[in-house]
Amino acid sequence: MAKRLKRQSAGKQAVVVALAKWTATVAVWGFIAVVLMSGWFFLTLPDIDTALDATRRPTITLLAADGSVLAAAGDLYGLPVQLADVPDALPKAIIATEDRRFYSHFGLDVIGLLRAAWRNAWAGRIVQGGSTITQQVAKNLFLTAERTLRRKAQEAMLSLWLEYRFSKEQILTIYLNRVYLGAGTYGVDAAARKYFGRPVRDISTYQSALLAGLLKAPSRYNPHASVERSRERTRQVLANMVAAGYLTEAQAGAAEKNPGRTLQAASKRIGQHFADWVLSQVPSYISAADRDLTVITTLDARLQRQAERQVRDAVAANKTKYRVTEAAALVMRPAGAVVAMVGGTNYSASQFNRTTQALRQPGSTFKPFIFLAGFEAGLTPSSLVSDGPVNVAGWKPQNYKPTFDGDISLTDAMANSINTVAVRVAEKAGVKRVVETLKRFGITADLQPDLGLALGASEVTMIELTAAYAPFANGGYGVWPYAISEIRDGQGTTLYRRQGGGPGRVESAGNIAAINTMLGAVIERGTGKNARIDRPAAGKSGTTQSYRDAWFIGYTADLVAAVWVGNDDGTAMKNVTGGGLPARMWRDLMTAAHGDTARKQLPSGLQGVSQRAEKPVKTDAAWQVIKNIFGGDN
Repeated sequence: MAKRLKRQSAGKQAVVVALAKWTATVAVWGFIAVVLMSGWFFLTLPDIDTALDATRRPTITLLAADGSVLAAAGDLYGLPVQLADVPDALPKAIIATEDRRFYSHFGLDVIGLLRAAWRNAWAGRIVQGGSTITQQVAKNLFLTAERTLRRKAQEAMLSLWLEYRFSKEQILTIYLNRVYLGAGTYGVDAAARKYFGRPVRDISTYQSALLAGLLKAPSRYNPHASVERSRERTRQVLANMVAAGYLTEAQAGAAEKNPGRTLQAASKRIGQHFADWVLSQVPSYISAADRDLTVITTLDARLQRQAERQVRDAVAANKTKYRVTEAAALVMRPAGAVVAMVGGTNYSASQFNRTTQALRQPGSTFKPFIFLAGFEAGLTPSSLVSDGPVNVAGWKPQNYKPTFDGDISLTDAMANSINTVAVRVAEKAGVKRVVETLKRFGITADLQPDLGLALGASEVTMIELTAAYAPFANGGYGVWPYAISEIRDGQGTTLYRRQGGGPGRVESAGNIAAINTMLGAVIERGTGKNARIDRPAAGKSGTTQSYRDAWFIGYTADLVAAVWVGNDDGTAMKNVTGGGLPARMWRDLMTAAHGDTARKQLPSGLQGVSQRAEKPVKTDAAWQVIKNIFGGDN
């Protein structure tokens, strides 16, 4: 029995010894593995010496002509701030919400990690994170957002290094200057300027809580995305501050009653279609991809605001009556500077820019160029042309009204938008000359080379068509539409300044004067009577087949403006002509644009209209076959 017990005891000892050896071996190799892995993690850390330097996309800031900010692209950073520069409520709101033991832990909050693990396990999903402010600084400055063991280990190492290298105040200062707060903003000063229009030193307790609330989910709690979600999140942060002892219940209630001003959402800012257009052009002006840029534009902020409101209200008021869902408007100086651009009624719903991207048939707004080609063929404003039935290989262009007036002057034909006369003038001038005239005035779109051009058969953009009218207002000089006056870098150095430019004279002063007289008659006694304003003006209406498009384009000595209404899908409106709704919109827009400025005369050399009767113009018998069928115009 004794021997058996001895053998059993020896066997147990052998097992214990073997187990101890195995455990020691595993521990040694485990320790070696941890050391090697830690060494690998450490060796693959990013360059700590340079990581504190900001790395970001350059910012492009767009300014209106008056210096107000229109938009900014890229990562937005405000001024660097020190902890002493920010309201006391801001760091307290952040600590109360993000890392309540910030001043007591060593970079890793073990208690917080255990609590988060327990709550996540209980919920069966991730409902709480355990990252400290120090860990967030490590991640934001040095690491990517990947979820791997190596990245988490490196985050922990970097957090320990940050706590060793910097004081708590310095870590918090780095955090305040680098944290992402939505809408492209990095740092609390940039966010304060973005959301509240003021530097961070001037924000209220409520605004401090709002910024702290963004940290959890910047896009979700962005006040521009959802005012209600932002408000609820801010209330939670104020409650956190009460729980942490930073505020009393009364102070939190007072803060909620005095939230301060939050800037309007990006969707309600002015000139967003314009901003997109400008940003797309900046690379063609300079190559400064690594520098912050300030772009000073030609936009008139006051006029832009009025134009957007008028376009939006006009469509809303007439949507049901006329079955119209969209509109666009463009205003430029006679030299080509774009001062207002409304690319649609609602930028948030559609970023499609109907002034620069939409190709639409211009209808009778092409007639001035048809008649200019006719001048080159020997016609004059008082030349008589037959307003009678036209039949070209089965194509029978019609006027807006069902009757014909016989022989009428070109001026009268322009004033009343007589299609039959326009077709006969185009035939007299020749399609080639008509195309050359349109190209000379800046129309670069593909033009259908047939007599359908007389009725605006081809598609063009609003900006090209408006620019083509600019020579009428400036005395005959072609323009290149532009929006950028100056570009500066972040140090204020001027990289580009517009010095003028354009294709030069595109039409004689005499012909420009003639067209101005004829287009003046359109507004005074023709289809554009609804566009009359308190100063000399000229313009042309345009309506396409089945009322798919309705235009009015006109000008004074100071401004050229175009208005279009229609539907993006090309469906017909209900009896909307260019001389109706668009002409009234143009009148309201130009009245607001000019205000009480001095009245100026248009370039003119003619007195009166239809001064003398000339012999009717005879056209050739051979007509060019027109492939498309076009309706009347007003």
